[in-house]
Amino acid sequence: MTIHIGAQPGDIAETVLLPGDPYRAKWAAETFLSDVRLVNEVRGMLGFTGTWNGHPVTIQGSGMGMPSLSIYVNELIKDYDAKTLIRIGSCGGMQDSVAVRDVILAMSASTITSPSHGIFRELNFAPCADWSLLRAAVQAAEAKGTRTHVGGIYSSDVFYDERPDLNEQMVRHGILGVEMEAAELYILAARYGRRALAVLTVSDHLITGEALPSDQRETSFGDMVEIALNAAFT
Repeated sequence: MTIHIGAQPGDIAETVLLPGDPYRAKWAAETFLSDVRLVNEVRGMLGFTGTWNGHPVTIQGSGMGMPSLSIYVNELIKDYDAKTLIRIGSCGGMQDSVAVRDVILAMSASTITSPSHGIFRELNFAPCADWSLLRAAVQAAEAKGTRTHVGGIYSSDVFYDERPDLNEQMVRHGILGVEMEAAELYILAARYGRRALAVLTVSDHLITGEALPSDQRETSFGDMVEIALNAAFT
C-alpha cells in the first residue's frame, strides 16, 4: 500500500487507464472489464482491476488537475511498477474542425506549468505521447470508424480560465483541445521510461459553446475506452 493507493502488491496491473473521475473509473471497469474487483478506495479515489480479452487492466481515478494526477502516477509507477498509463478523459474543443463527442489523441501536451516545472528550470520541455501507443490508437480508431483527431493539446492548470488571449493563441497555433492532466502524465512517463497516451472525448467546445449534459458524458465515452484498451494491447 501507498499513502494514496490502498492496493496490495499484485493488485495493480501493468496497464492502467486513468480517468479523472473515480465514478467514471467504476463505470468503465464494470462496462469493459471482466472479473472486476475494487482495489482502491482511499479518499474515495476508486480503482478497479479486472481483465479485458484476457489481459489484466487497472482503471484508477486520478482526480482533477496535474498535481492530483502526479500523486497517483508517481505511486503507480514507483510502487506498483505500472508500465503503460493511458489517460481517458474529457476535454474542451478548440478548433472549428473538432466537434463535441469527437475523440482527440494527444500527440503532445503544452502547458504553462506543471508539478515538474521546477525540475526543468529554464528548459521548456516538450511532453509527448509514446509513439507505439499513439500509432495503435490511430489504427484502433480507424477500425471503429470513430471521428478522431491527432495533434497537440493544452494542459491547463486552472479550470476557470481568465486568459482569453492565451486561448486565442492556442487556437491560432492549432491546439485541438484543452484539459488538465496530460502534460504531467507525459513528463512522468518520460522520466521513468514508461509508455503514456491521452485519449480524450470532446465534452464541450470553447468556440461554439456546445456541451454534453452530465448524464450523457459517461455513455458517450465508450469509444474512447475501447480505443485505449485496443491501443494498450496491440
